[in-house]
Amino acid sequence: MTAPKTIQLDSRDNVLVALTDLAAGESVASTRSSFAVISAIPAKQKLAMQDFPVGAEIMMYGVIVGKAREPIPKGGLLTTSNVVHDSAGFRAKESNYAWTPPDVTRWKDRTFDGFYRQDGQVGTRNYWLVIPLVFCENRNVDALREAFEEELGYGRPKQYRQQVRELLREYRTAASGPQATAQDAAQTTSRIFPNVDGIKFLVHQGGCGGTRDDSRALCGLLAGYIHHPNVAGATVLSLGCQNAQSTDLMDELKSRDTSLSKPVLIYDQQKSGLESTMLSNAIRETFQGLVTANQNIRKPAPLSKLTVGLKCGGSDGFSGISANPAVGHVSDMLAALGGKSILSEFPELCGVEQSLINRCTDEQSADRFIYLMRSYQARAKAVNSGFEMNPSPGNIRDGLLTDAMKSAGAGRKGGTSPVNDVLDYPEYVRKQGLSLQCTPGNDVECVTAQVGAGANVVLFTTGLGTPTGNPITPVIKLATNTKLAQRMSDIIDLDTGPIIDGQSTIESMADSILERIVEVASGSRHTMAESLRQDDFIPWKRGVSL
Repeated sequence: MTAPKTIQLDSRDNVLVALTDLAAGESVASTRSSFAVISAIPAKQKLAMQDFPVGAEIMMYGVIVGKAREPIPKGGLLTTSNVVHDSAGFRAKESNYAWTPPDVTRWKDRTFDGFYRQDGQVGTRNYWLVIPLVFCENRNVDALREAFEEELGYGRPKQYRQQVRELLREYRTAASGPQATAQDAAQTTSRIFPNVDGIKFLVHQGGCGGTRDDSRALCGLLAGYIHHPNVAGATVLSLGCQNAQSTDLMDELKSRDTSLSKPVLIYDQQKSGLESTMLSNAIRETFQGLVTANQNIRKPAPLSKLTVGLKCGGSDGFSGISANPAVGHVSDMLAALGGKSILSEFPELCGVEQSLINRCTDEQSADRFIYLMRSYQARAKAVNSGFEMNPSPGNIRDGLLTDAMKSAGAGRKGGTSPVNDVLDYPEYVRKQGLSLQCTPGNDVECVTAQVGAGANVVLFTTGLGTPTGNPITPVIKLATNTKLAQRMSDIIDLDTGPIIDGQSTIESMADSILERIVEVASGSRHTMAESLRQDDFIPWKRGVSL
């Protein structure tokens, strides 16, 4: 069967998407008629199905994605010169939403092997965190990184290594008896704690000098990481005088875990006196925390214990046709299985707001989504920007001409299931099914926020290629096209390009993605980002510096 040359994404659309390069004069067909292309159309770009006068609305995915700023002839190429951003407005929830879940019979008894936590969450990894409350402590976090990583088989050490080596010798002696020797202790080519996936050292540039809201948000984000099912415990370094106080962190943690079930070791440098005293104490107690964390082993868990972040970055003209709808079907499958998924990137939901509002299960959630979207738009306008400026040069070059066009494809990651909750940053996920989360479109800021909300796996679609990862949660990278998967195979985990080629369906690709999630969640397979140690972490700063 000959692969199609173009696709009309919705019966209401008045443009086609080129699935392959089209030559001038080549004939193409739509649901309405056949016509000739009047100029060369590169793959991923859009061509007019009708004559567009100035100001005419351009429709894709059944929604307004722009309007003609110049006349566009039938069969002509859409460009940033002849198209400008436009989108439909949105208002209160209009009607009740009916949803037919996909058939997930074959998945109901499937499990993944995860780490159970006292609060009932299940992790896909088992990490210990070392984090600063303020940027002043970043150097000391790096000192602890140098001390631990090489000795325990996780990386390269420099200073304070001798203390960790001595703790390791004592640990081995206690475990193996007096026959353990100093030579044994020096053999650190393999991981000492096989059930601990690593120690992750997060640094950031916040905690002081900005607004109190930013400091509270940072404490909320860090609390989300400590509370996260992939984390066994945390070591926290505080200077003492900063805006982000340790009491604020603990208040945020209590709001997520009232029993404070995980060990949190807090060290205040201004109270400790000598820096060396603080770090030596931190090393000793962190080591003991690792000993305890190593006692947790993987056990079978139902797929309802999965919380999956839905993200796209380096998007192209195929994102909304292949990878994003496949991820959306996975989201629907998880909803049917009792799992959770998180759709974020509010600037990339521009133009599809009304659809999401109507999918909200209650008016409170719908109203909150409206408030957060309008507030975000107002903040962007206040700094002489706007959602219409979201598409990057790479997005535009590969067919995403307006923010509404990009958003219409990005929104397909959320599937069709009801919206059960709406979260502001940095809140933690509360309900099963699909939640909307207010974040930027920025790749790392968004993934950082999704993980802080509890995502224990992230699905990340890309058409141009991006290495984005996360320190504690595996990020599965999905290529929208086969050329990218082949060209950047060192960062891509799965190729959804066969959907474009007509060799796979969205449903069968979703099955493959969920199968990969189970493998990654169980620890039997690591993602490319994990192999590259792509530990990206950037908290979202909404306010100004003071």
